Amino acid sequence: MTSDIDPLIDTDKPPSGLGCRECLSSGTGWWLHLRRCATCGVVGCCDSSPAGHASRHARQAGHPIIQSFEPGEDWFYDYRTELSMDGPVLAPPRSRPLGQPSPGPVERLPHNWTELLH
Repeated sequence: MTSDIDPLIDTDKPPSGLGCRECLSSGTGWWLHLRRCATCGVVGCCDSSPAGHASRHARQAGHPIIQSFEPGEDWFYDYRTELSMDGPVLAPPRSRPLGQPSPGPVERLPHNWTELLH
């Protein structure tokens, strides 16, 4: 962990996977965009997704800082302050694979998925 950054950010912790951990474990879940916990690496779905697992994880685990897990995005967000912020480089991989579609997983998307977004 780097000492000159927020102590809740662990730059050495890799992401939990390449998709929302909870959606994937459910066997039926799907997401719009992915977020990565900057403390423990758990990858969750954004609040626009039906389940909002990233913010749920932040509340339950007390890990308020996330980073986008979308390709080309490196912003951080702090649920405590509700502000975006800059942050350090986290352990790779730093996003879902470029070839992995968003929303996803594609085979789980209902035909009316756009109507189910928040």
